[in-house]
Amino acid sequence: MDNENHLVEENPLQEIITFKSLGLNDVLCEACEKLGWKTPTKIQCEALPIAFQNRDIIGLAETGSGKTGAFALPILQALLASPQRLFALVLTPTRELAYQISEQFEALGSSIGVKCAVIVGGMDMMSQSIVLAKKPHIVVATPGRLVDHLENTKGFSLRSIRYLVMDEADRILNMDFEVDLDKILKILSSSSTRSTYLYSATMTKKVAKLQRASLRDPVKIEVSDKYSTVEKLQQAYLFIPAKYKDVYLISILNDMSGKSIIVFASTCTTTLRLALLTRNLGFTTVPLHGQMSQTKRLGALNKFKGKARSILIATDVASRGLDIPHVDIVINYDIPTHSKDYIHRVGRTARAGRSGKSITFVTQYDIELYQRIEYLIGKQLSQYVTHEDEVMLLLERVNEADRQARIQIREIEDDKKDNRRKRKNKDKQNDDFDDMKSSNKKRKHEYNDSENGFGVKKHLKKKKRINK
Repeated sequence: MDNENHLVEENPLQEIITFKSLGLNDVLCEACEKLGWKTPTKIQCEALPIAFQNRDIIGLAETGSGKTGAFALPILQALLASPQRLFALVLTPTRELAYQISEQFEALGSSIGVKCAVIVGGMDMMSQSIVLAKKPHIVVATPGRLVDHLENTKGFSLRSIRYLVMDEADRILNMDFEVDLDKILKILSSSSTRSTYLYSATMTKKVAKLQRASLRDPVKIEVSDKYSTVEKLQQAYLFIPAKYKDVYLISILNDMSGKSIIVFASTCTTTLRLALLTRNLGFTTVPLHGQMSQTKRLGALNKFKGKARSILIATDVASRGLDIPHVDIVINYDIPTHSKDYIHRVGRTARAGRSGKSITFVTQYDIELYQRIEYLIGKQLSQYVTHEDEVMLLLERVNEADRQARIQIREIEDDKKDNRRKRKNKDKQNDDFDDMKSSNKKRKHEYNDSENGFGVKKHLKKKKRINK
């Protein structure tokens, strides 16, 4: 299968290009204007004309470059031309990204009454089934929960789907979604009647595998190098001993007070500890990680988006696709083990033409990982300047806050254990009650059997017959 390669060059006449000149209809042009999208981005300039020809697309563009608009606009234009329920399916790797894409579809399609359904894990399946029964135009889903509905929800089918989009396609394949994805692709209509779009900031070999599975003669659009970060992003590293990471983090948060910051950590426990530690020192912090319930995750995200909290401490759950316009700084407290995740993390700032800053902590154990990142992005990071004497003045206070944070975590874990124990005891009591009921029935049964065994019933029947 030959791919056409469209590598976008810097176009000196780019300012003249408008959504209308790309072939977008008046209704959607107005919707773009309302959202403040004055001119199309590079990826949109390339993708829209090809999408309007009903071609399959593999789009490779850096984060924050308007990828969602590049696939949402052609789908909405096609929906206007031939209205149909269950028109498009968008697959995403994370729940938060699914909600964000749905919001964008609804914002662009508000004037034409587009209905979206978000189908993700962590939410009630029954209420999702009710939404699906109403047959929305667009379904935005994570693969696992979508397969659950395809297998268990009566009357729900995706055979009529005209568009399939995989956002962050490389991650969907890397996150053990392959089995679910195969099931979904089997159920969907044949690729001859369906347009398929693959979008990602980092392309892997696995995407090439997928392209063979479900794309027909795709056009490959690249508006960035294979792995690149935005030009307006200032990237720096800080080389420090592992035991002083907390102190340096607090020092930087102090220096940057008033700005909007995302701190990335590698585990859920570290995320929670840092959130408690920073709160103990008076920062307005909110954590976001995979062990939180879905409602708490959305609540945390909305607090940060609404600027009620200035610092978000998160795992890689928040590294993909989330568009929070006001993020000024990204701090990699733990260096990512996969170099590609670095590109997605720092892509949370310097979005849509704004400038931003990223600082990566490098300890004595992270040198090899750091070198891999530099090799991947093809540039050397500058060193972030700090004054060690000033930083170390905070050491005592930070250690005390950390000690309190660890105590708080222990208390949280103890509460969870207590709740689990209570639930277990309750279940046990219910089981015991059920056992008592069944044993009573059994005893009755045994009593009847024993009567039969001793021939008492037979004897009584004989007596009755004689009396007659």
